[in-house]
Amino acid sequence: MTVFPARRAVPFTPQRALPSAESPQPDLLDAVRPRPMDWARRRRAERDARRIEAAGARALNRIEHLGPSWHVVEWPRTDSFDALFTGADDQAGFLVIGPSGLFAVTIADHGRARVMVAGDVVQISGKRPPYVSEARRDAKRAAKALSGAVGHTIPVTPVLTFVGSGVISVYGLPKDCLVATHRELDRLLVAGGDRISSATAEKLSHVASQPSTWLNVAHSGGYRWYEGSTTASTKLATRR
Repeated sequence: MTVFPARRAVPFTPQRALPSAESPQPDLLDAVRPRPMDWARRRRAERDARRIEAAGARALNRIEHLGPSWHVVEWPRTDSFDALFTGADDQAGFLVIGPSGLFAVTIADHGRARVMVAGDVVQISGKRPPYVSEARRDAKRAAKALSGAVGHTIPVTPVLTFVGSGVISVYGLPKDCLVATHRELDRLLVAGGDRISSATAEKLSHVASQPSTWLNVAHSGGYRWYEGSTTASTKLATRR
């Protein structure tokens, strides 16, 4: 029988694991971890986006009452090409096309705050956001893009729509810009009567739905609306 000498016990000393290429370094974790201020800004932006989207949905519900001859088209309310493809837009708005004409609707969500309107001036909670000038700017951009795509002058009316439960006091309406609450939006749009046919409104909505329209790519030869020589622009001009 062979007896082996007993091995001397060696105390175990835990060693620190060597950092591997796959394990994240503290510096990398700090770089990835969002800062408190960035996190707060992102949460606020997301909350504002949800609120604006809800306000736009409330306005759209009123337009659905107008019937199938009316069309709603989402459009890039900016000249930026990046916003056109990424959808980066911090305001709610859409085009409404129907027998009464074309309208660029801008949504202003004021919540429970009181609104005072005096001509071009809109005051909410002590601030004066440029809602009227923005509504005119959006309508002008839409008219320019549609006119370039069709080959004829297509007028677009700006409409500023307030969504909220706060009191609205009006001391004078702005010129060349319609103003209404979301509850009155459908009645405001049909108040102008029939200016174009339902077929023309449908064709205009088709043109407005094309991305090339907002990239200022004009259709060669223009867009022909009828078998004859009457165009949508002439009908809108003669009936206004």
